[in-house]
Amino acid sequence: MVIKQEDNKNKGEFFYEVEGKKLGLMTYSHAGDNKIIIDHTEVDTSLKGQGVGYKLVEAAVDYARKSNLKIMPLCPFANAVFKKRSEYNDVRV
Repeated sequence: MVIKQEDNKNKGEFFYEVEGKKLGLMTYSHAGDNKIIIDHTEVDTSLKGQGVGYKLVEAAVDYARKSNLKIMPLCPFANAVFKKRSEYNDVRV
């Protein structure tokens, strides 16, 4: 499963595509020079139970670590993942 990213320096998204359609999507906004805010996550019901939502959060965490950013998970799903995965605490605001 390949998670892709688009970023325009103000907002961005991580997404999973199937045949050109975004079936998994997580959006974020940049807040200052060193923080992103995850504000929305959605996964198509056809992918339920496949861990796509977790993979989207994992991609954001990897991006934050590589870019020296912190994450504020305002999205309820992302927030729940951060609470379950203590190994992500290093990037959480």
